[in-house]
Amino acid sequence: MEYQEVIKEFNRLFIDVLDNEEIVLKEETTANDIEEWDSLTHIHLIVEIEKFFKIKFTAAEIEGFANVGAMCKFVASKTEA
Repeated sequence: MEYQEVIKEFNRLFIDVLDNEEIVLKEETTANDIEEWDSLTHIHLIVEIEKFFKIKFTAAEIEGFANVGAMCKFVASKTEA
């Protein structure tokens, strides 16, 4: 899947999970930028991303994501046809 498609789907998932229609993700977006994104919702986001893209993250991979862009790039690389 192309990076732009991934970030578009991430944005939709974040809006759904965090129940905030105003979210517009950028590559540099972090949990500090979105009030509703706390440790509990982070777990929910990871689960929803894994389900939607049919992938699994390791704990080390999750800890290594500095921002949304890093997560999207990783997912795009895992979902290439």
